[in-house]
Amino acid sequence: MHDEPRDPAGPSADPGDLTQRHVVGSGDTMPGGDPVAPATPIPATPATPVAPDAADGLPASGVPTWPSRATVEPYETPVAATYTPSPEPRAEWARSWDETPPVTPERWYEPASTPPATAAVVPPARRGPRGGSLLAASLLSAVLASAGTVLALAAVGAVDRPAPAAASQPLATNAGAVQPVAIDESSATIAVAAKVSPAVVRITVTGATNDGNNGVIPSTGVGSGVIFNSNGWILTNHHVVVGGEKFDVELKDGRVLSGKVYGIDTLTDLAIVKVDATDLPTAAIGESDALKVGQLVVAIGSPLGTYSNSVTSGIVSAKGRSITTDNNESLTNLIQTDAAINPGNSGGPLLDAGGNVIGINTAIASNSNGIGFAIPIDIARPIMAQAIAGQPLSRPYLGISFVSITRQIAETRKLPVMVGALVGGFDANGNPVSGIKAGTPAADAGIKDGDIIVSIDGKVIDEEHPLDATLARFSPGDTVTVDVLRDGAHVSLKVKLGTRPPGL
Repeated sequence: MHDEPRDPAGPSADPGDLTQRHVVGSGDTMPGGDPVAPATPIPATPATPVAPDAADGLPASGVPTWPSRATVEPYETPVAATYTPSPEPRAEWARSWDETPPVTPERWYEPASTPPATAAVVPPARRGPRGGSLLAASLLSAVLASAGTVLALAAVGAVDRPAPAAASQPLATNAGAVQPVAIDESSATIAVAAKVSPAVVRITVTGATNDGNNGVIPSTGVGSGVIFNSNGWILTNHHVVVGGEKFDVELKDGRVLSGKVYGIDTLTDLAIVKVDATDLPTAAIGESDALKVGQLVVAIGSPLGTYSNSVTSGIVSAKGRSITTDNNESLTNLIQTDAAINPGNSGGPLLDAGGNVIGINTAIASNSNGIGFAIPIDIARPIMAQAIAGQPLSRPYLGISFVSITRQIAETRKLPVMVGALVGGFDANGNPVSGIKAGTPAADAGIKDGDIIVSIDGKVIDEEHPLDATLARFSPGDTVTVDVLRDGAHVSLKVKLGTRPPGL
């Protein structure tokens, strides 16, 4: 009896859930000119207003100058003849056009026949009745033109449209709106690589295997790890170091340090390696609970044991995945990502866009392309703290078997809630079985079969926060409040967590 979910359909495993772990000795193998002056404007005769040209809103006597080709704009093929275009009072952005000059629209949402109000040139006022008449006529013309513009805007619905956020900024095309997104992601990946790569190590493990003729030959495997404390503390996978006798830890700066395994995790595929060094570069530890599906992530490691500090990027494909490894071990609550992970990446960090470690890469799905899994860093956090404090690595123990409630189970069993952890389980025939063992912390606290655990210390138990993952955030000896639903009523119980026995 232990703190593990029970399969309501029986003990049979899903044959389609096959993964490939990077096992030591098998999966993880070794290895231009001055600007042109603007055209001189044609002065307007004060006594005679200049009529606007219907095609481009400029004086009929003035001809706009259009460049025949940009020098070499971004994303544009260079041409043989180039020149520097006239300076423009606007921010730089990607532009390209054909040899034929583009036509400038009169005004946004204005009919071509309506002269813009600003195009009329008002002559200076003259003395006497005639000057007053000219001024009045000019003002009347401006008012009529403005009224026509408003009516035209209202006809197309432009009057009710919200004003742009920054009127001084140039209008952007669709291409201009998309480009910054790609640049931001690329910049984030570059920044993460520069920030964290010095803290990622390659671990070469040397052990001994039987050659089949009662002889012992050395075997070597390679994995990755991440330094989380400057005094030589490294987090990696258990399957990277298992069976090893000698551990060479290589840093990005070329130093090779001798390491030893401080401890292994009895709950997950994690281990901690210690080297005798100080002032080492470290990676910041983030939070995996806040991860969102679709979020950018970056993986750094030594794929194939050869290409140290390789950087790949992708997204969070899913959360809360459960897999069965090729060693028939079950891992739960994993982060699924499409960032490229290969043998040798095991033990390396999975990072968010800020360069924070949010997972430890541990497995890839066999016969797949772009399906990898990482252990959430929130699960590793307690054992990291234990190691720094000089304590043995241990996990909390509640002492129950349970079933994670889904909608299907809730409807079939007529349960009052759709999420939570049902204490107990079901046999192959669907009959209830006990999930409580005498003498365990759960039994001593009064937890009973059929109870539905809905929260621990206020942390709700649901699909994204299952019971075992929530318990893993605590340490042995912690006293927690377990809220259970029993016979339709909520009951709060105080439980002092024990230490998970080896092998469970």
